Amino acid sequence: MRASIFVLAMFAAAAPTHAQPQHYPAKPIRIIVGAAPGGGTDFVARLVGNKLSEAVGQQVIVDNRPGAGSTIGFELGVRSPPDGYTLTMITASWSINPSLYPVKFDAAADYTPVLQVASGPFVIVVHPSLPARSTRELLALAKAKPGSITYGSSGQGAIVHLATELFLYAGGVKMTHVPYKGGGPALVDLISGQIQLVFATPQAGLPHVNAGRIRAIAVTTAKRIGAAPDVATVVEAGLPGAEVTNWHGMIGPKGMPRAVVDRLNTEVNKLIRARDVEDRLQANGVTAAGGTPEVLYELIRREIEQWRKVVAAAGVKVH
Repeated sequence: MRASIFVLAMFAAAAPTHAQPQHYPAKPIRIIVGAAPGGGTDFVARLVGNKLSEAVGQQVIVDNRPGAGSTIGFELGVRSPPDGYTLTMITASWSINPSLYPVKFDAAADYTPVLQVASGPFVIVVHPSLPARSTRELLALAKAKPGSITYGSSGQGAIVHLATELFLYAGGVKMTHVPYKGGGPALVDLISGQIQLVFATPQAGLPHVNAGRIRAIAVTTAKRIGAAPDVATVVEAGLPGAEVTNWHGMIGPKGMPRAVVDRLNTEVNKLIRARDVEDRLQANGVTAAGGTPEVLYELIRREIEQWRKVVAAAGVKVH
């Protein structure tokens, strides 16, 4: 009930001149992604954007704005007019950033939730030169030579960074962090051997695993995934405290008209349940989510508190 009342208040703040819902959309829609092309969030945004464009008869443009743990893209999104023509595809980084960055908006309130789009694990992948084929072997190597293994992330404070640090904290080991402006660039350097480990999204990492360029060690969820049934979980490896689910959500600036949100929520819920979209998501290790704006709001509220505790316990700092 509290979530419903709060979200309704978000919509009530909208000025009637921001949009004409009965004619929405009357021009192209932009989806901001706070990461570089080639990563998991970019994949989900482009898949949803292409299908949404077909559904509403307007072009949907994906605008990549990487940097600062996705904060650059997030801030651009929340400062846009709340008319439904600028949306943002967020991940758990949205909930993490308040604990790490001096963000210039309130992540708990300065937005309009539309819906949770998808969720899935990370896949821990390593360069073939690293002599580890399991989580236990990886941790043994890291304990033998603290800091000698380098891992890449999609940026300081991003969900990939925090998920990796949570894993290291649970395993009691240290590695050296190399931040990038997105998961795609980190994977490129992993494949070339510049770094040794990455927590990759399944859709970005598994094609390279299947091609033999990199090796999968584990997935970060409690259950194995259909796209990689032979890859063990961190829970199976005895690290239940390292379990992380990566999710993608669609939001708009604070004050979007409810009629516009309802249109977007209906269309995206419908398209992610279409067989071809579900098949593409599942083939890439991601599961369609969907639901109401209130469900996404409640997820964000819970995770802000959860990641605040993780950041404090692991002593993660952004330099």
